[in-house]
Amino acid sequence: MAIDAYQPVVSLVKQAFDLARTLGIPNLLQPGLVKEMIIAEILGHEVIPEKRQPDARDPNDPSAMYEYLSCKEGGTGQLDRMVKSPENDRQDSLDRIRRNRAIFLAIFYEANQIRVKTIYKLETDIVLAEAIRKMDRSKNRISHVGFSERWAKANGFVVYSDQR
Repeated sequence: MAIDAYQPVVSLVKQAFDLARTLGIPNLLQPGLVKEMIIAEILGHEVIPEKRQPDARDPNDPSAMYEYLSCKEGGTGQLDRMVKSPENDRQDSLDRIRRNRAIFLAIFYEANQIRVKTIYKLETDIVLAEAIRKMDRSKNRISHVGFSERWAKANGFVVYSDQR
């Protein structure tokens, strides 16, 4: 494929990058941010583009914050770099869950990974308990804590299902 074939894609990305900056999103290419924007649009939330903050908030109640996990069909949504010990680092990791009013797991189609198939709403306390259970079982001090669609079906409820 000739290098010129990339030019239209790069041009559109540059336009999207400039538009995102006018919306207060300084780095559209931050990992996960575009999927967070897709999820927020469906749920009516406002994206929080800062990396160390929750992913979104309720535009009518900024104290209501949300974490988004996502994966493609058959995958697991993950909370990255959850620290098991020492205790103060563990609590900081768990605060990434506690600070949210709810956690959402979005399943994207494998064949079209910008299209959402299903979104599950998960209660914070249930996600917290499962994260603690998985961290306690882990042999690693730092690990990724994953949540499958099967787990979400059993422990949460569907708030969006693609009807197309």
